[in-house]
Amino acid sequence: MDGATAAATTRGRRLPWYLSIPITFAAILALFLAAARFDLLPGLPNPFATKDVDRSQPVVLKSIQNMSRYTAATGNFQVVIDLDQEAKFLPSALLGTRSLYVGAGSVGAYVDLGKLGADAVKVSEDRRTATIVVPHAQLADAALDVKRSYMFSQQRGLFDRIGDFFSSDGSADDQHKVELLAVDKIQAAAKDTALTSTAETNTVAMLQGLLRSLGFTDVTVTVGG
Repeated sequence: MDGATAAATTRGRRLPWYLSIPITFAAILALFLAAARFDLLPGLPNPFATKDVDRSQPVVLKSIQNMSRYTAATGNFQVVIDLDQEAKFLPSALLGTRSLYVGAGSVGAYVDLGKLGADAVKVSEDRRTATIVVPHAQLADAALDVKRSYMFSQQRGLFDRIGDFFSSDGSADDQHKVELLAVDKIQAAAKDTALTSTAETNTVAMLQGLLRSLGFTDVTVTVGG
């Protein structure tokens, strides 16, 4: 093959201009995006950067409740939830979810001073002696701290992942389940602590200090009303 024939063959294999221009432009654009994505060109903005746009509705006050509780102690808890949802006849690789969730929350112990009866407070005529009988302390509902709680890991079966592709309700439902389970376990754990007795001790000390600051010299506060 002579030189003229080889040159003609090479020219015949070149892409048409209407194809080479878009391909060249796409290659340049890909290089530009890759450089911006990996901060190879610090002066260029990252086209993949995201921002949060808050379109939430205004907060609506639904109700106001008058409280007479004196919260005298608070317990802080942490629990690791290992929830395995298994299918009866299918392996977990196909259907099933295992969630490891770290839940952090608190439980308050309070004395409801609003339940003081008419005879719960007795004051002497010279206002030097006071006797108060307060009710036993109770545990408030456990409150989950969403800032310190998180999903550590989650393994989902093939069918579950396929379902997640079409809808996010499954993963949201799993999150809700482990959160509720964490709250229940924290509430149960609080019952086995000294929270209520600590709250009663602190309430007695608070009332004694309050009454003595008002001029009472002989103050008696008992629990059991």
